[in-house]
Amino acid sequence: MSYRLIQILTVILPTILIGGFEFFRHDFLLGHLSMETGNVFITILTFVLSLVFSSWVFHIIKIKNDQLAKEQAKRAVYEERERLARELHDGIAQSLFFLNVKLKQGDVVAASRAVSTIDHHVRQAIFNLRSTPEEDGSMSFRVTKWISEWSSFTGIDVQVDFGITNDLFTLKEEVQIFAIIQEAFANIRKHSESTKAQIGFIGTQDQWQLRIWDNGCGIDLALLSERKYGISMMRERARQVGAGFHISKSELGGTEIIVKKEMLK
Repeated sequence: MSYRLIQILTVILPTILIGGFEFFRHDFLLGHLSMETGNVFITILTFVLSLVFSSWVFHIIKIKNDQLAKEQAKRAVYEERERLARELHDGIAQSLFFLNVKLKQGDVVAASRAVSTIDHHVRQAIFNLRSTPEEDGSMSFRVTKWISEWSSFTGIDVQVDFGITNDLFTLKEEVQIFAIIQEAFANIRKHSESTKAQIGFIGTQDQWQLRIWDNGCGIDLALLSERKYGISMMRERARQVGAGFHISKSELGGTEIIVKKEMLK
């Protein structure tokens, strides 16, 4: 049912029913109902019709909104898959070009490194594409599973601490947060030279914090290229879920990323 039809019915049906009852009362029931009794009946009728009709209308609106939310969530998942596909294409294309150059130069060592890089790109893309929020289970379960596979693949030990409840975020929000986590851990693998990492997630829907840390060489903020490290992408995704993004060298060594949403005062 279209919103236009709902709008028309909202205007016409109560008018016809209540107005029709008033005409009927004045033409046929005046000898049987006093004015006071008739006023009581019309008040009760108005209340019942308003309750029934508003419940019906809001039920339809809720169904429409749920359908719209599902479509938006699916779109977010598809957009995330397209982004991962572009990253995979760009990464492999660059590595293949480098491999071709080194093979022509006879540099077998550099060519071997290029092959290893391509292998890493493909494996990382498989992890990312396989572990989207479309899967069943809570966000905590999906992230923990993905981190476990990532840790096995990289050999970097990861401590996971999720203190959030299920269904805390919409599917669209989960896509954004999951993408931040994937990008952050991709940077750890590529640039940090770390042996340990941590991910912690605590809070409620209105106020939460995601913290990712590694014990590697630490990011050089003076030479930071946002495009190289995907910082701008992570910051934009944090903004889309109403959170702030901060990256810095940790006092414990390595790099620390904090994505934090605070309750509005």
